[in-house]
Amino acid sequence: MLTIQRLDINDANILIAGARAHANTIGVPMCIAITDEGGNLIAFERMDGGKVSSSTIAIDKSFTASAAKKPTHEYGSASQPGAPAYGIASAIGGRLMVVGGGLPVIVDNQVVGGIGVSSGTPAQDQACAQAGIDAFYAHISAEV
Repeated sequence: MLTIQRLDINDANILIAGARAHANTIGVPMCIAITDEGGNLIAFERMDGGKVSSSTIAIDKSFTASAAKKPTHEYGSASQPGAPAYGIASAIGGRLMVVGGGLPVIVDNQVVGGIGVSSGTPAQDQACAQAGIDAFYAHISAEV
């Protein structure tokens, strides 16, 4: 049985390739970031045409997904005025992202890292992040 306790650069490249493939399919050049389980950057790609301002956003989405161990879009409604997590977006120096596009990478019920994607709409970003995770899961399933 294959056990992954943390992502490495090879895993990051698979995640990025999957996200990039979907970005190419929808015609939106993306910024794609991969972090380890603690939110530390492993790899980053800004596709040709990816928004410069989205570089930091992608990295922070990945940071949030891995360090907080939940998808960034789940913070959206919870962070609105009157909601339980109101103001959380300003936490950790403003690094905590509350819009879609950041997903934790989960293996054997453990968060081993995160992927963050930015340059499109939140739905496009999230779809690209999911495509990266799907490519990664397909890869590790083939190795078992």
